[in-house]
Amino acid sequence: MNKKIVVVNAGPRKGWNTDTLVTEAGKGAQEAGATVERFDLFRLEKYTGCISCFGCKREKNKGRCVCRDGLTPVLDAIRESDGLIIGSPNYLSEMTASFRALYERLIFQNLTYNVETPCCNPRPIPVLLIMTSNAPDTGYLGLLRNYQQTLSRFVGPTELLVSGNTLQLKDYSKTDWPWTLFNPEEKQHRHETIFPQECRKAYEMGAALAR
Repeated sequence: MNKKIVVVNAGPRKGWNTDTLVTEAGKGAQEAGATVERFDLFRLEKYTGCISCFGCKREKNKGRCVCRDGLTPVLDAIRESDGLIIGSPNYLSEMTASFRALYERLIFQNLTYNVETPCCNPRPIPVLLIMTSNAPDTGYLGLLRNYQQTLSRFVGPTELLVSGNTLQLKDYSKTDWPWTLFNPEEKQHRHETIFPQECRKAYEMGAALAR
């Protein structure tokens, strides 16, 4: 039976770095034989992060967020899937608020506060976590390791893919004031030489998730 892989884009910009990488990872999974269902968090109906209602701590709702909003179909799809690909750009040294909203509700529904069985997730699934950033690749490894550890514990074994020093604009010369923090030629060169390799890696990691 074909595996079902859920792809989640937690970035807002269509056709740019995060969107491209999660698309390639999803394509890899699909061409490896998986059924792929995709969600773009910035295009969903209104939703929030965890509201701390503790409804998921009731026995009848165990492992299920009871808050009903735009994230409900995403959480339901992940729960029934065989793998998760999720990507986010880095905003101000963190993932996007949209990523955090899903992350909070995805993790908290499986957290029991029980020492003997801290996680109530009966079906761990592999996860590919992708982050893009205009900073160097190594700038946020601590942040990502924390996410990797928590996702591995409450969702399933998690692998990382980081794309740093990304190209943010097609033409930096058209900004209202000089963005002197960046070297546009350097970024363009990286985008043309390294980013295609990262796209290939995302494709391969997505395919591996589906096997």
